[in-house]
Amino acid sequence: MTSKQAIAASIVLYQNDPDEVASAIESVLSASMRVTCTVVDNSPVADLRAPVVNGGARYLFQGVNRGFGAAHNVVLRQYMDSAEYLLVMNPDIRFGPEVLPALYEFMNRNPEVGLVMPRILYPDGSNQGLCKLLPSPADLLIRRFLGRFGETLFSKRFEDYELRHLDLSVPREIPSLSGCFMFIRAEALRKVGVFDERFFMYLEDVDLCRRIGRHYRTVLFPSVSVIHGYRKGSYRSFKLLRYHVESAVRYFSKWGWIQDHERKRLNGRIDVYEPSRGF
Repeated sequence: MTSKQAIAASIVLYQNDPDEVASAIESVLSASMRVTCTVVDNSPVADLRAPVVNGGARYLFQGVNRGFGAAHNVVLRQYMDSAEYLLVMNPDIRFGPEVLPALYEFMNRNPEVGLVMPRILYPDGSNQGLCKLLPSPADLLIRRFLGRFGETLFSKRFEDYELRHLDLSVPREIPSLSGCFMFIRAEALRKVGVFDERFFMYLEDVDLCRRIGRHYRTVLFPSVSVIHGYRKGSYRSFKLLRYHVESAVRYFSKWGWIQDHERKRLNGRIDVYEPSRGF
């Protein structure tokens, strides 16, 4: 029997709603297993200390916004050798006590899976559709700047990129899973590394998912679900839009603007997940 902690969860804050934060922590700690929750606060003041500590989580105040990935990395680096799995999640996530044990058992049964994500739902119960292909520059450009006109003009491309044609009620290998909830095998992080801190915000999850996908399966496990508030911040804030554009430039400069043969290979692995398939 392993002496390692089962799951170490990480939540990053920046001036979030205290009730929302308390709900996220309660969700994590409701599981009847060895789970810890560490909250990294990038806010300029420590106003969220009380709801975090009162909720039973560990509070790390940064006092400066170092970015999404960099803040999560504080926790990932601390626990990647002492926990079996790392959970990266947003503070606007909530779920029942059955979710973490189900993901834990799924990963234990399937050692070739490095990253798993449950079904992500809106508060009204509808599916958020956060399973995607690894993007090309055109995918992000059309999706972000052409809006509904782009969705209409390039409807087939959108359907393919957002995997709208797939039955996502069964486990599937997915090339790009959302950073709002990433259940990661610690061994995978030790192999590929943590979030690339050159991405302040946006696309750091795509980059990490891609790196894990080189060595492991990245899988949607829809048997359990979580609720995600999901706010498209870069559609309402010029500052967040700038972060989005900067991250896109860094991502494609890293992986390729025109030639990206690995993207094509990884995007071709979309299928119903079968544990016996191998690599």
